[in-house]
Amino acid sequence: MVADAEVVVIGGGVVGLAIARALLSHGKDVLLLERHDRIGMETSSRSSEVIHAGLYYPPGSLRAELCVEGCDLLYRFADENGVVARRYGKLLVATSEAELPRLQSIAETAKRNGVANLQWLDASQARDLEPELSCVAACLSPSTGVIDSHGLMKALEGHVTTLGGTIVLRTAVSRISQHLDSGFDLETVGSDGPLLIKAHQVVVAAGLGASELMRTIDFTSGFETPATYPAKGHYFSLQQSSPFRHLVYPMPQGAWLGVHLTLDTSGRAKFGPDIEWKESVSYDFEDADGERRGTFEREIRRYWPGLPDNALQPDYTGVRPKIYKADEPAADFRIDGPQLHGVSGLVALFGIESPGLTSSLAIAERVVRLLDGH
Repeated sequence: MVADAEVVVIGGGVVGLAIARALLSHGKDVLLLERHDRIGMETSSRSSEVIHAGLYYPPGSLRAELCVEGCDLLYRFADENGVVARRYGKLLVATSEAELPRLQSIAETAKRNGVANLQWLDASQARDLEPELSCVAACLSPSTGVIDSHGLMKALEGHVTTLGGTIVLRTAVSRISQHLDSGFDLETVGSDGPLLIKAHQVVVAAGLGASELMRTIDFTSGFETPATYPAKGHYFSLQQSSPFRHLVYPMPQGAWLGVHLTLDTSGRAKFGPDIEWKESVSYDFEDADGERRGTFEREIRRYWPGLPDNALQPDYTGVRPKIYKADEPAADFRIDGPQLHGVSGLVALFGIESPGLTSSLAIAERVVRLLDGH
C-alpha cells in the first residue's frame, strides 16, 4: 500500500508536535508518525518539566538562543491554551567558597545570553527565601518554572488536528530513501502491516531513534550522522510536603547539572536526575541495594542538610538522547538542514535533550525556515 504526504514529521514527542503545528500554521499539509501507541512516550514524558531561562549554555549556541526565545514562547502558549505552568523561580546555589567562581561565571554567561533578571543573593538573602537552604551565595532566576508536559503535548496535539494535520500512532519508520527526482520514500511498519509513504519533505524528530533512522539514507555529500548515546537519569520524590517554594540547583558538574530539587505544578518535590550512560534504552528503576538513594541523600544534603532520613522514594526514570560521550563537553543541539547535508527537503534533529522542552516552540520555527531554504 502507498500513501502520499506533503511533509512527514517523524516523532510524536513535544518537539515533533511543535514542528507539525508550526508547519501547519505556515500552510503545509502535515502527516506526523509516532511509533508508540501514544504521543510523548519517550523523552518528553520523562523529564523534570522545567522551563529553563537560559543560564548555562554557551553564548551564541543553539541551546542558548532557542532556550531564551523558547522560554517566553512557552509561557505565552501555556497562558493562551490553558496549560498549567508555574513560574516558581530557581535558586542556583554555591554551597562552599570554592564554588563561588563557578556561580559568578554562570551569572556572566546568563547575562551574555540575554537573561537580564538574574539576581545575586548572599547567604542571608537566600535563606530569607528558603529558610532550610544551606549555601554561601545563590543566584535567583525568576523566569525559571515548570509546566505540565502532558498538558502541553495534548494542547499541541489539539492544534495539529484542528489545523488539519494527521497524527498516526503505532507506525515506525524503518527506512528513508531519496527519489531520483525529488522527495522521499518512507518504509513504515504499523498495526496494519508495511506501508510505503511518499513525501515531498521530511523532518526527523525521532529523539533516541534519530541517528539509526538517518543512517538509512545514502548521503552523497559525505555527511556523517552523529551517534546518539542514551543517558539514563533516575528521579526520587519526597514522601512528605516540601518546605521549598523554589527550585534549587547545585553547581553543575561538567555537562551534568547535578541532583537538583524541582517542584511539579502541584508543588510536589522531586530530585534528580542523576546520569548513567547506557548501551541501550531501559526505563527500569535500578536501586536494588539502596546505594543510589544514599548518593542522592548525600548530594541533596549539600544544600538541604535537614532532609529527613528515609524521606525519598523511587519515582521514575528518563533516557536522554545525547550526542556526546561521558567526560566530553556537552554538545550543542543539531538541527541539520539541506545546507549541511545537501539533501533538499530534509531536516534532522539530533541531541535534543534539556532544554529541548523549553526550546520546543522556537525549534519548530527554526525547522520551518530551514525547510523553506532560509
